Amino acid sequence: MGDIIWQFLALFFSGWLYVDAAYRGPRWQRWVFKPLTLLLLLGLAWNAPAIDSFGYLVLAGLAAALIADALSLLSEERFMYVIGALFISHLLYAVAFATQLNITFFWPLPLILLAIGAIVLAIIWTRLEELRWPVATYLAITLIMVWIAGECYYDRGSSLGFSLLAGALLLLASDIVWLISRYRVPFKASPAVIAACYFAGHFLIVRALYL
Repeated sequence: MGDIIWQFLALFFSGWLYVDAAYRGPRWQRWVFKPLTLLLLLGLAWNAPAIDSFGYLVLAGLAAALIADALSLLSEERFMYVIGALFISHLLYAVAFATQLNITFFWPLPLILLAIGAIVLAIIWTRLEELRWPVATYLAITLIMVWIAGECYYDRGSSLGFSLLAGALLLLASDIVWLISRYRVPFKASPAVIAACYFAGHFLIVRALYL
């Protein structure tokens, strides 16, 4: 238990230092603490009490997110690869969530998510140019990930289902702010908002391994 507490504290401070750097800090601080925070999340996930197929898929999703983060720090020219790695991360999360799901269907959720996806794409579509379909595909898998997490919560009504849904929603919020601020309405605080939602989303998904 003591090791877990120290890991959590290290994770919290690393994430906070990156969020602070994303808003007003030096570039080196962003380079250090973004990958470090993901590595700490990987360590926290690896130390979960019992790792089954669900846990290994979460670990693989985190590893794909870490690769995406590394690529995003290297060069803007690698944006397509960043999108690809994030797509794989969210696909792995979606498959992981599906392992916790019985056959249920809560029909209002996909309708709401479709509306959200359509609104986001309508806002940024004319600015995407050759990235229209890669971004649309990435947004689609993110919405599917949230949908499956929502079905888990609707099916189970447990703290595990809630943690998955809250984490997936925060990752979706991070992506929405990221895409809109990048292609339509940039604002100064966007990197900090994106990072806070991003780290909190991954943390809540990892937290589910302990429930």
